[in-house]
Amino acid sequence: MNRPIRTLLTLTLLSVGLLRAEAAAPDSTATYRPDVHATIRAKYEYQPQIGKGRFEIRNARVSIEGRMLPVIGYKAEVDLSDEGAIKMLDAYVRLQPKERLKFTVGQMRVPFTIDAHRSPHRQYFANRSFIAKQVGNVRDVGAAVSYLFGEESPLTLEAGIFNGSGLTGQKHFWTSDYNYSFKAQANFAGRFTACVSFQRADAGDTKASLFDIGGYYESRRWHIEGEYLRKSYRHAEFPAVNALDAFVAYRLPLKKRVSGLSFLGRYDFMSDHSSGIRDQNGLLSADEERRHRLTGGVTLSLGTPRLQADIRINYEQYFYRPDAHPVISERNKVVVEFVCHF
Repeated sequence: MNRPIRTLLTLTLLSVGLLRAEAAAPDSTATYRPDVHATIRAKYEYQPQIGKGRFEIRNARVSIEGRMLPVIGYKAEVDLSDEGAIKMLDAYVRLQPKERLKFTVGQMRVPFTIDAHRSPHRQYFANRSFIAKQVGNVRDVGAAVSYLFGEESPLTLEAGIFNGSGLTGQKHFWTSDYNYSFKAQANFAGRFTACVSFQRADAGDTKASLFDIGGYYESRRWHIEGEYLRKSYRHAEFPAVNALDAFVAYRLPLKKRVSGLSFLGRYDFMSDHSSGIRDQNGLLSADEERRHRLTGGVTLSLGTPRLQADIRINYEQYFYRPDAHPVISERNKVVVEFVCHF
């Protein structure tokens, strides 16, 4: 039995023991009414290089979450239009015998990276960074445990073990070679957050090891963030991928109909990336070409934190090698996006 499995089994037994102790004294003040949330993102994109545009429903997510018992929670989330496709996203049961300890079993986002963990309504830009979209965006079926240490400078440690089957290949999938990930996130003085994470995961027809480090500063008006990810393929079958995301957002609080106006700037980069699918010669090749991108934007916030309504206006400028052949969706464009969340 390998080390990740032994660790998770030990934590599972600990959670069950705490669960039995906690169940003996139920919290009479707890409420079990589920919370229902929805997010709609509708946008228009225009590419000046080809003189064409399109309307798109990027997301139409609905989620339900709550607690069955003081120590047992759940969440189910489905996207009715993830770029036109219906996808089940989160579907898990969570044991929380103590406020600081969580044990989750089911389908979830793998604990890894900063930007990839943001829900669509919490994104700062209309389109995700390369880290969040192409390199570090992973959901899978498995089990994860997290524990929160400290008060003034809280530290959250997370670990998870997963099938590697993805979201749709569970029924006939059996393995002895699981994927796993670890993540540590610390907060200092209530404004600085640092995060480091590691993941060993399937990458098509091979395995990959991913390392991510980043952090951000956040105040009432400012959010400054930087993140770096490196993805290495097993036996160096393809050159390691480097990805970088750095951005600044300044929010100007307003009154009356517009609650806030944010000004944003981002630089992100990704070297040649392979999905890990071998060609007819058994080799890996680049599915997405090396590129840099600059994004500038303005966001008008019309709602409240609970009833969110934003208008995002972005311009993206891409930089490729002279001989590159970028896909049509990864070119210079203007994006106007409307976001509603409750």
